[in-house]
Amino acid sequence: MIVEQIMTKDVITLTQDDSIKSAHQLMREHTIRHLPLINQKDEIIGLVTERDIKDATPASWDDGRLQEIMKMPLSSIMKTNLITGHPLDFVEEVAVLFYDHKIGCLPIINRGKLVGIITGTDLLHTMVELTGANKPGSQIEIQVENRPGILYEVTGIFCKQNINVHSVLVYPDPDNEKYKILVFRVATMNPIKVIDQLKKEGLHVQWPNIPGMSL
Repeated sequence: MIVEQIMTKDVITLTQDDSIKSAHQLMREHTIRHLPLINQKDEIIGLVTERDIKDATPASWDDGRLQEIMKMPLSSIMKTNLITGHPLDFVEEVAVLFYDHKIGCLPIINRGKLVGIITGTDLLHTMVELTGANKPGSQIEIQVENRPGILYEVTGIFCKQNINVHSVLVYPDPDNEKYKILVFRVATMNPIKVIDQLKKEGLHVQWPNIPGMSL
């Protein structure tokens, strides 16, 4: 999946000359926490977040000082050293940017112009959709040998049991590099039969496989 498929294209923006008060009002009106700042060419020149506004305002109540700050231009608090993405970036790669740089949003640039934005909430929603966690079903985790063809063999078992697979995640076994973990989200609320078959085929079902649990 690419960024263009999940980004917000109708981006709410302001300019660096707009006031902090205008940004605060706009954020409340549209229930957003990030405001890209653009110039007349639709080029992004800065970013202001809800946190930036909170940090700029007095911690104690001082109406006079607060009003003075609210009139200040956004250029006085905006961030300019921005990390940006491209519409054709892969969502998984963008997720790494969020993780590594601890950012809350990513402006999306194409040919120098702001064309979209994605937030951490957008990414979370997308990951839920991709994993099928929002669909009725069951999760099955299997430890398998780290060798070519193993995924094909395991999915063949689901096929024989006429069970549809919502999603598959594959990651290295943290305890043994000779193995990897397959995480299946399957379209059945009762996975007993397929789990029994997986075990008959000699596979190690890690979940559900709680000691004392009756399947």
